[in-house]
Amino acid sequence: MKRVVGIGGIFMKARNPEALRAWYQRHLGIDVQDWGGTAFPWNRPDGVTAWSISPDSSDCFAPSRAPFMVNYVVEDLHALLEALRSEGCDVDAKSEESEFGKFGWVMDPEGNRIELWQPPESPGS
Repeated sequence: MKRVVGIGGIFMKARNPEALRAWYQRHLGIDVQDWGGTAFPWNRPDGVTAWSISPDSSDCFAPSRAPFMVNYVVEDLHALLEALRSEGCDVDAKSEESEFGKFGWVMDPEGNRIELWQPPESPGS
């Protein structure tokens, strides 16, 4: 019997849900629907969604104090980070590139650290 086979959703609380939804819509292009969220279909045959648990002593979400971090897949990390900077968003000065892809980070207005990930090219693309 299969148990968990993917991530069905990411849920978070906000002090001002309307303003936070508007921030995600404006700056990250998320198509927020009337019900307050959106659905992301995978369009890559090799796409996966990672899920893991870190010890509470980990500082991997710093400077956020939230007990979670969301990783969003993006198509052009460097262009998006530059756009976010020009829009006045709190973008981390560092980014990383490895065989796993390109990674960058931004803080949302509620102090949540967001990881932006541009996957490596698919084989044959």
